Amino acid sequence: MTFSMREWVHLAVRWFHVFAGIMWVGQTYYFTWLDGQFGKLEQADAGTGGPSAVWMVHSGGFYTVEKQKSLGVRPELVHWFRWEAMMTWLSGMVLLFLVYYFTGGLVDSDVANISQAAGIAIGLVALAAGWHIYDGLVRSPLGKSESQFAAVSLLLTAAAAWGLTHVLSGRAAYIHVGAMYGTIMTANVWFRILPAQRKMIAAAAAGEKFDTALGAQAKLRSKHNTFMAVPVVFLMISNHFPVGTYGNRYGWEILSGLVLAGWGAAKLIRRA
Repeated sequence: MTFSMREWVHLAVRWFHVFAGIMWVGQTYYFTWLDGQFGKLEQADAGTGGPSAVWMVHSGGFYTVEKQKSLGVRPELVHWFRWEAMMTWLSGMVLLFLVYYFTGGLVDSDVANISQAAGIAIGLVALAAGWHIYDGLVRSPLGKSESQFAAVSLLLTAAAAWGLTHVLSGRAAYIHVGAMYGTIMTANVWFRILPAQRKMIAAAAAGEKFDTALGAQAKLRSKHNTFMAVPVVFLMISNHFPVGTYGNRYGWEILSGLVLAGWGAAKLIRRA
């Protein structure tokens, strides 16, 4: 493959990745915002017969959304939001291979004297381990406390950043922490949120009472995704600022700070 052709391939995959990510993050924030608005309505208008719908104005008209407790249409008419996540993750993995695994940007002999194959193995294991550790924490009693879960998650993220910056190149370490978050977000959608939604729809279609814990689980995972989305974007663009991020002597500490700043930004956005 010529240099020019390789550049066009990188450009096409990167454009697809960014576009898919915009659609995924956009709809994630939209629905979590809606959920928050309905929560406010339920608190403010409990027993008063107040408005039960969220009113919005956009483009050339007014829009109203109501939250339903039962399924009023056939299951096949329900719209799903799932492929945005998968397309974002798959294109991100393609970029990971193109930019790091198929080139010399993954390892740095000044950081650690390891082979390219070892670096790839470390990177892929980090992505898988990140999901399993996160999923275990959410399922544990720790997952019931937002503050404790956040504190432990930040410590584990910092530990991952420290470890990766000591075996991979600084730039690759940053991208792998971002890819780890992206993998967790995608696994949340496909392994936790979608299965819960399928069970909810099946129960509603059959006229059965569905387990409310299923909805709570999906809601919690979606909430976590909104908090991980902003740090992922920070880490994606970090390669443009080597002096202030991965090339800095305090690289892993700065990465941890960016994650914390992203969580803070996400909290503000969720309250808007």
